[in-house]
Amino acid sequence: MITEVQVTGAADIMRLLHELPYEMVSKRGGPVKLALAKGARIVRDQAKANLQAAIALNGDQSTGLLLKNVISSRGKPPIGSRGERYLVRVRRKAYPNRDDVSVRKTANLLEYGSSQQPATPWLRPAVQSRGQEVIEVMTADLLRRLELLVTRLAR
Repeated sequence: MITEVQVTGAADIMRLLHELPYEMVSKRGGPVKLALAKGARIVRDQAKANLQAAIALNGDQSTGLLLKNVISSRGKPPIGSRGERYLVRVRRKAYPNRDDVSVRKTANLLEYGSSQQPATPWLRPAVQSRGQEVIEVMTADLLRRLELLVTRLAR
């Protein structure tokens, strides 16, 4: 269950990032990490709302464990690059007293369905409905943070 969103058309931001010293884009992530985290939180919140609606639509009883384990987290950089990555995912967790069923398996069954259960997508619609807003928020936040950084370095 991987959907990648790449921000394109932000040539000025990329140029500015390449001109910044290496210390600003370090292991701690700098302004890029914080802007990506802000965007991931928007998608995570929408995904949780969609998930809650999908559970209520089927009339299922919920323990709340699946909803509680939808998170946004920092991921490893893409292979062959030094970029940043934030993921909206379901934490690896097992239901109490049920060793064979994990929360991820339930999330996958809801998202993609099975031969016995129709799909009730909740993550993909969150990305599709809020994707443009996320790109705008990330771009604005990154520009604001970079301007603050550049003015602080200019002193």
